[in-house]
Formats: sequence, structure tokens, C-alpha cells
Amino acid sequence: MQTLGMLLKQKNSSIITSVEPTMAVSRAVQTMNDANVGAAVVLEQQRLVGILTERDIMVRVVGEGRDPHRTTVSEVMTSSLYTATPTTLVREAMKAMSERRYRHLPVIENSILCGLISMGDVTHWIIREQAEQFDRAIGAVKQMGYSNRRG
Repeated sequence: MQTLGMLLKQKNSSIITSVEPTMAVSRAVQTMNDANVGAAVVLEQQRLVGILTERDIMVRVVGEGRDPHRTTVSEVMTSSLYTATPTTLVREAMKAMSERRYRHLPVIENSILCGLISMGDVTHWIIREQAEQFDRAIGAVKQMGYSNRRG
């Protein structure tokens, strides 16, 4: 059984992009662009209080005609968060993310942020897992075929 903790350990980057709730959205966007990410966790005194996503910015800033230099992250972030733990199964996380239409999922253990996974991370993990299963199955079939020829 593959867990989010395992996924986080093998993820290419363990860096979590974060912004503060009092930060101007324009500055938060620059932080996200510099990190080349589509979401940043919002931390207040090292405590997770929300997430700021590209969609939040498009809908609540651009869509509502707000000034990104005067609008703060806390005004437009998603504060009602769905989180997972390192022991959550990857398939369960993928199902929850798909059903809720979330592209990012904070991973929390004992009230501490362990990481942030994206739908891309989960999809990549599932594809790799299925490829490994396929390779093992092909190997088993080949082994069976060779042993049948000898007997």
C-alpha cells in the first residue's frame, strides 16, 4: 500500500512555497511565479491557515476586478481546507482530490505541515506504480512461457 508519506519522500522537490495572509496578492503571485508553482500554502506563525491557488487569484481577484497590489492573501485564499496525513493512501488522496476537484492537498501530521502534493504528483505516482506492476506481470508471463517449453 502506497502512502502520501512515501510519495513525499520520493517527490523531486520537498520545498513548500508559502506566503503570509497579510501579503499583497501581487507579491504572493511573484513568490509563486519564482517557484514555478500553481499554489502556495498560507502560513501564519508557522501554522497552516489556508492555501492560495491560481484559481483563487483568477476568480476572486481578476474576476472581481480587485487590485492585486491592495488585496491581501487572506481576503482571497481558500481557508476551508481538506487535508491528509502521511498515512493516507495515494489512491484515497487521488479519489478525494478528484471528487472535490482540488489540485493541491496539504499533508499534515500532528498539526505540522509535512508537504503539499498536487494532482500531478499523484498522477505521476499512479502511472509509475502501474508501469511497475505491468513490468512484473510481463516478467511473470515470460517466466511461465519459458518454463512450459522445458517441461
